[in-house]
Amino acid sequence: MNFAGSTHIHLSAVLDLRDSSIRVQVPTYKSYNLVGNFYTKRIQHRARGILETSTVFQKSNTKFLVNATSGHPLESEPKAYPNTPWNSAKNALDAFYRFSRPHTVIGTALSIISVSLLAVEKLSDISPLFFIGVLEAVVAALFMNIYIVGLNQLSDVEIDKVNKPYLPLASGEYSTLTGIMIVTSFSITSFWLGWVVGSWPLFWALFVSFVLGTAYSINLPLLRWKRFALVAAMCILAVRAVIVQLAFYLHIQTHVFSRPAVISKPLIFATAFMSFFSVVIALFKDIPDIEGDKIFGIKSYTVRLGQEKVFWTCISLLEMAYGVSILVGATSPYTWSKVITVLGHSVLASILWIRAKSIDLKSKAAITSCYMLIWKLFYAEYFLIPLIR
Repeated sequence: MNFAGSTHIHLSAVLDLRDSSIRVQVPTYKSYNLVGNFYTKRIQHRARGILETSTVFQKSNTKFLVNATSGHPLESEPKAYPNTPWNSAKNALDAFYRFSRPHTVIGTALSIISVSLLAVEKLSDISPLFFIGVLEAVVAALFMNIYIVGLNQLSDVEIDKVNKPYLPLASGEYSTLTGIMIVTSFSITSFWLGWVVGSWPLFWALFVSFVLGTAYSINLPLLRWKRFALVAAMCILAVRAVIVQLAFYLHIQTHVFSRPAVISKPLIFATAFMSFFSVVIALFKDIPDIEGDKIFGIKSYTVRLGQEKVFWTCISLLEMAYGVSILVGATSPYTWSKVITVLGHSVLASILWIRAKSIDLKSKAAITSCYMLIWKLFYAEYFLIPLIR
């Protein structure tokens, strides 16, 4: 640098950012002490700025990587707010939101509403009585859903510390006692609602879901069926494909409308299609969890066969289901039903295929994102099922 006419001063500043230390050497010429001290301070100040910026960037980047790895757009990372009553309530709601596994809650609610519409035969059926019947089923089923996903988290705390560290039990936000209190209260409330409503199809749907959900997760002799890939898949298929379609349809048909049970074409289609979808969900959910499953001895198909083979098996099964759905839609005697269901299933099949071809199977974030896409396709299907005629 040049200043004070043609006088030259050489400053040697060594910044070691890794050790967060700064060494500045200034010439010993007394006449330049003032200038040297001035520039020494400037270099120190700028170095501290670089260090602080680097630290902030590293923290921000780390959080970004954690969010990207979790890959759950319907779930959030734990949020830290200042310690006030209002923010404490926010933290509690955020933790419960993650504990409830919102993608399953949405799927349960949509499936019940969609299947209930299959019992509607005329416009006058859409009445306050119908809405009350649907509300009774949805609330009771959501309470049971939270019991099942909560029990699974209680049984999988150590596994979730590897696979899903953002869940409240795995992260330590919830104690084991808190988890037990939540699942116990929700299961009791679910059964109470089913009993008070007085609908046997609804009560038996809750009871069978409770039995299978408990056997799937709880670590007791002869239970914890999730250890066995085929049995685990059958549990999910039984609940998502059979119980949801048949029991909640019968709840509306026999209890709300007081009509005899009738097995219709849309009901058969819904049960068959969701059988494929349930198997895919059962298989696919283990693909991003392979690391923790290997450590804790969960013999999923992904652990046995590898991620790539299971991934493409899932995609193939869903594409086959969409192909059959297009054929079923094409046989409808109603033009509006034919057009909507054929086009709708064609679009969904195309979205799945395009996304599958672009997935990096070495990336847990990419696989998890694709898994959440399958849940969104699951939601979309329940908008199309009532239109099958």
